[in-house]
Amino acid sequence: MNQNESAEILRDKLANAFDQESIQTFARIYDTSRDLMSCYRCAIMEIETKFRVLSERFSLQHDRNPIDTIQNRLKSPESIREKLIRKGLPFSLESIEDNIFDIAGVRVICSFVDDIYMLGDCLLQQDDITLIAQKDYIKNPKPNGYRSLHLIVEVPIFLQNEKKLMKVEVQLRTIAMEFWANLEHQLRYKKDLPPEILSKTESELNECARLSSLLDSKMQNIKDTMESHF
Repeated sequence: MNQNESAEILRDKLANAFDQESIQTFARIYDTSRDLMSCYRCAIMEIETKFRVLSERFSLQHDRNPIDTIQNRLKSPESIREKLIRKGLPFSLESIEDNIFDIAGVRVICSFVDDIYMLGDCLLQQDDITLIAQKDYIKNPKPNGYRSLHLIVEVPIFLQNEKKLMKVEVQLRTIAMEFWANLEHQLRYKKDLPPEILSKTESELNECARLSSLLDSKMQNIKDTMESHF
């Protein structure tokens, strides 16, 4: 075994030791975080209820539902740990709550693009909602073609003896955007593909994203044309 091989083995051992230590440290922290995770789940319920109320009222007035489905997710312990490491943040409940804003997530799948902005505006106009950050990947898609409207909002939850402000990431997208994003996510995790295949599929996924955007635009135009005659 040469010197370079010995150094590489040592680096791997140190990395594995650090990884195991970080896993154990984070596990101890996460064991005490059940109350915090419960608060995030309550925040998800608050946001979901707000969208269901908006959908109910809109359906009554316009005889159609702007929301196709509402989904939610709570970030896994592994994802939270990886994000803390990536950002160089300490393992503590305070660090999690103060720096990671997408632990609680609500995804709203809409019928049309204008429904996205209408629902987003209605949510932000509510006096108990505070906008923390907004990223419009519809007007400015990601390089891979991903489109969606992301809002980080703060919402109060009312506990037995206190009111607590919790952050939730809200994603609003159309059915076409959701379809593309789900398939892209599945394909992105295919491993051991040759570089030429990866390059080709990346190009084709971008073309699919463009067609998805065109579909949304055409469906929006059809809806606008039909509604203009009423």
